[in-house]
Amino acid sequence: MKLKKPKFWDHKKPSFLSYLLLPFSIILGLITKIKSKPKFSSSKIKTICVGNIYIGGTGKTSLTIKIKEILDKNNTKACFIKKFYPNQTDEQKLLRKNGTLFSNLKRITALNEAIAKGFEVAIFDDGLQDSSIKYDLEIVCFNNLNWIGNGLTLPSGPLRENINNLKSYENVFLNGNEESLIAIKEQIKQINPNININSGIYTPLNISEFDENQIYLVFSGIGNHKTFIEMLKNNKLKIVSDLEYPDHYQYSKKDFDEIIINAKKYNAHIITTEKDYLRLENFNRNEILYVKSSLDISDEESLTNKLIKLNEKN
Repeated sequence: MKLKKPKFWDHKKPSFLSYLLLPFSIILGLITKIKSKPKFSSSKIKTICVGNIYIGGTGKTSLTIKIKEILDKNNTKACFIKKFYPNQTDEQKLLRKNGTLFSNLKRITALNEAIAKGFEVAIFDDGLQDSSIKYDLEIVCFNNLNWIGNGLTLPSGPLRENINNLKSYENVFLNGNEESLIAIKEQIKQINPNININSGIYTPLNISEFDENQIYLVFSGIGNHKTFIEMLKNNKLKIVSDLEYPDHYQYSKKDFDEIIINAKKYNAHIITTEKDYLRLENFNRNEILYVKSSLDISDEESLTNKLIKLNEKN
């Protein structure tokens, strides 16, 4: 069973345990630098990486799908690439529902498959820290609620790399429900005044299917559970209880039965995310409702122009 991330990671200030683990963070950072390889690039395909610095729950997949939609509208043959992880079949299924996915233990192998199939653009869901690939466009995603947690790198904190590395990036995307946007943007600009910042909010596509007069039990095993709950509350749904599981959680029959029992205790209907619903395919999902959501980008025109210019480059 996958464990939840430690609570001290998301404290506003580092705890004693964070400082205790700091030597391991330093060692891990040095190992990462030593293991870096020459970057692979290809003139046959454009590459976009939607990645993160904060580990998990930053909305990478939602933005990846949105970028594919924009490219489709502009008649660009684009595909998804995601490194294969056995515990991330939910995201793989979601990407396949929205386009062609190439998934492999090695991202370069998947990229070569996309090139062989004649795709013009490959959109990577994750892979920002993959030092073997030189991307044409990199976007660093953050969730507004989590932001950078305690600001330290693994295992002292939730960051895959030092936040000051934003000096080396050109694009940041802030996902969420517009929490603390001004303060976060100010922090980012202090690190890199020239970085492009865009943002988006999650919008439920099928909210009309839910009754505001009913009460709901909500559960999810995603990295941004709180953002999901806030989205439902902002759409006036009455939530009597919410259950949070680890990101990419693989539900057991016992877990599933407990969810059903808890809902009956409150006489509540059950809501989850589309990702979680896909992970429940081995159970009777008749009593489970799920929310389809889309990412609405604050300045979609600027992102569209950036993507068009990228594809026009030789």
